[in-house]
Amino acid sequence: MTAIEPAPSTSATPLARAHGARLVAARYLRALRTPRGLTAAIILGVLVLTSVGAPLLFPGGYDQQGRGALAMPTLLAPFGTDEVGRNIFVRAIYGTRTDLSLVLVAVPIAAVAGTFLGLLGVVSRALGSIAQRLLDLVMGFPSLILGICVVLVIGPGWTSLVISMTIYSLPAFGRLARATLMAQEMRDYVSAARMLGVSRPRIMVRHILPHTIDTMIAQMVVAAVSAIFLESSLSIVGLGVQPPEPSLGVLLNSGARYMQDQPFYVLGPALLLFLLVLGFSLLADAITAKEKRA
Repeated sequence: MTAIEPAPSTSATPLARAHGARLVAARYLRALRTPRGLTAAIILGVLVLTSVGAPLLFPGGYDQQGRGALAMPTLLAPFGTDEVGRNIFVRAIYGTRTDLSLVLVAVPIAAVAGTFLGLLGVVSRALGSIAQRLLDLVMGFPSLILGICVVLVIGPGWTSLVISMTIYSLPAFGRLARATLMAQEMRDYVSAARMLGVSRPRIMVRHILPHTIDTMIAQMVVAAVSAIFLESSLSIVGLGVQPPEPSLGVLLNSGARYMQDQPFYVLGPALLLFLLVLGFSLLADAITAKEKRA
């Protein structure tokens, strides 16, 4: 009697993928346990939680006016009040919420689009060259000039800031993806896949794209810092978020006129801006150090 061979297991691949995902998650958790990573997690965690919970913490909203104008800090208003008696601390928290919403929308879009443009060389070398020339053209514009051009076409506001941040961040992701592509194309496993007749798009998705993930995550954190600075720069010159909707840049722009009478009008939002940038910078350092150790 011929022995019946057992059917091949179909759970090996999903189990292997789940195990790989756990290893990746463990690497990033180790990065967050470092002093820089832990500090970044605490700073960003507090800012994100207070920003998301702002409607519950401050049900009166960011535009609620009081009697005292340009009052100095108190327990209920740690940054004092503005020219119409609004709580600057509350407006700064809502402003941080606005900045985070811009970053969380613009940076992932830029990461996906930039990586796609950078890896177009796998599908077609001609398309890859055209994409790189476009990215070089974008990179030639300073961020503020690029943002001003977008605002002049679309008009100031949240949408124009997202578009400006996305366009400005594209070259960094595209160049990183192309550098990874050029490094991986020479590897033996890519050559073996080509010899087996695997299509170029499948090689990109299955073999090259996974090697870009760690680098892209680190670049996303760096791009978040640049996006925050771009928002502040455009809002300070009046081309970003439009009052009465707050952002950290809007508050710095408004407070500059009352610096002598109420210095905390500027110092308070500037402190939150500093903490936001510091948190993302420390997180980028922690992730980059993790990659170097790996």
